[in-house]
Amino acid sequence: MTSHISLFPLNTILVPGLVLPLHIFEPRYRLMVQELLEIPDEEEREFGVVAIRDGHDVSTLGIDALHPIGISAVMREVTPSEGGRYDIVTTGARRFTVKALDTSSPLLSADVEWLPEPVPVESAELSLLTESTLSEFAAYRAALSGELNSNVSIFEELPKDPVVVGYLLTAAILLPTDERQALLGAETAESRLELVRTLLRRETSLIQHFGALPAIDLLTDNFSSN
Repeated sequence: MTSHISLFPLNTILVPGLVLPLHIFEPRYRLMVQELLEIPDEEEREFGVVAIRDGHDVSTLGIDALHPIGISAVMREVTPSEGGRYDIVTTGARRFTVKALDTSSPLLSADVEWLPEPVPVESAELSLLTESTLSEFAAYRAALSGELNSNVSIFEELPKDPVVVGYLLTAAILLPTDERQALLGAETAESRLELVRTLLRRETSLIQHFGALPAIDLLTDNFSSN
């Protein structure tokens, strides 16, 4: 299924369920907000968020400047501010592939193909994979915080749904954009968890060996499973 939607290129990657606040000040995006507000159904007030390739310029390279997979952002809250600006709160919703870019107006738009989100079949193997991935993330967080010998458990803090876990960790791990894109584009929850687990093991090993990354709080209240 394809649709034509407005695009909001960013230097970051949005994932389904993640809350993304934005301050809208450019005229083209202010117009986008106004047009979205005219849509009665809030669930249909969506636009596309797609990551820009490092060092690339959309105005000169067009579609080649963008990563191929993006996420629709549903506009949940709008607060007008001075000078016609807006503060909005959005939630990541549906994945899509950019098929064709329309640069005929200041506001970019694109023909996009919506990607399926297969529902994983519950099994002992999937539960074990989810628990194992969460365990690797606990080790990763401990390494980042300098607690390399810590047995801190975060299982009570995180959901157990494999789809939610995969996307949450995609957003939480410090990774290059290309690797986040690979996670975003994984066809199933199982394949995303497998890749997340592999990347976590690699990153934890590098941190323990070089001790070069600062301690940060990776988990915030910004994730919503709605």
